[in-house]
Amino acid sequence: MTRTTQTPVVAGLLLAAGGGRRLGGQPKALLEHRGRPLVEHAVRVLREGGCDRVHVVLGAAAEEVRARADLAGCTVTVNPEWTEGMGSSLRAGLGTLPGTGADAALVLLVDQPGIGADAVARVRSAYRSRTSLVAASYDGERGHPVLFGADRWADIAAGAVGDRGARAYLRAHRDAITLVECSDVAQAYDIDTVEDLKHLE
Repeated sequence: MTRTTQTPVVAGLLLAAGGGRRLGGQPKALLEHRGRPLVEHAVRVLREGGCDRVHVVLGAAAEEVRARADLAGCTVTVNPEWTEGMGSSLRAGLGTLPGTGADAALVLLVDQPGIGADAVARVRSAYRSRTSLVAASYDGERGHPVLFGADRWADIAAGAVGDRGARAYLRAHRDAITLVECSDVAQAYDIDTVEDLKHLE
């Protein structure tokens, strides 16, 4: 398949709405990593990985996140339904993209600081068209980040419910997914519990 001559516009989409229920109610976006809120770290990863613009979806403690984190240059959306799970945040984020000129969205989760710019760049470079469906893989297991070509956004959003996000869509379209091995450059752990906080620096 040939690339288009025009450089594709890949927007970073950062899902950062979680309330950290299993972390005693610490919003994940505000967890400190390398001296700054985790949401700032994730925005930088998307930018350094080659995303042309970054859209951020906030939820829990959104006003505090805006006050404490430097999100300059980002398109910030507050998901009022964030307690429903990741699906509602994915819908909210994808809803900000039509009309921006983006050809694809590269989705990163705020609570995976082991995924850096190298993994983002690899997934981004696998874009081929507005129907592209790309996911990082770790020893053959599909993970994040994931890239959704613009022609797929509406269908993905329609199926994004609860905590599943795009899982059902990806399962139904597994044959269309380009897997990009990233286990040599990233670690796909989540910051979900107090025990996981050891991963933060």
